Amino acid sequence: TYNIDAGFDYDDPRLEPLRDHALDRPGATEDFPFGPEVMVFKVMGKMFGAVAWEESPLRVSLKCDPDRAVQLRDEHDAIGPPRYFDKRLWNAVTLDGTLDDALVHELVDHSYDLVVASLTKKLRAELAELE
Repeated sequence: TYNIDAGFDYDDPRLEPLRDHALDRPGATEDFPFGPEVMVFKVMGKMFGAVAWEESPLRVSLKCDPDRAVQLRDEHDAIGPPRYFDKRLWNAVTLDGTLDDALVHELVDHSYDLVVASLTKKLRAELAELE
């Protein structure tokens, strides 16, 4: 397991606010299951975001409602289909400075909410105890 706090160097000033916002969600954790170059955000063991944090510009893959995913891609050049995830259910959001931080945070929250909604009743109850 890798931890960015353990001394990784990163240059993009957008990483820390993104990471802080994602990890501020109840029950959210950080993991590196794919190796040190991909930071994964999870809630109750289920992934809601993945950041290729060494890339420039920074890119985060977030779960998204399928209809909204298409709409966002049409409206924003910095939002498109992801490389490694289901292109119908996930978006790749490039943090190149063209997207408002509030939109990026809202997309993180949307992804988190979708994953929480898909959790079993038991896991949702455990999550509620963490809040």
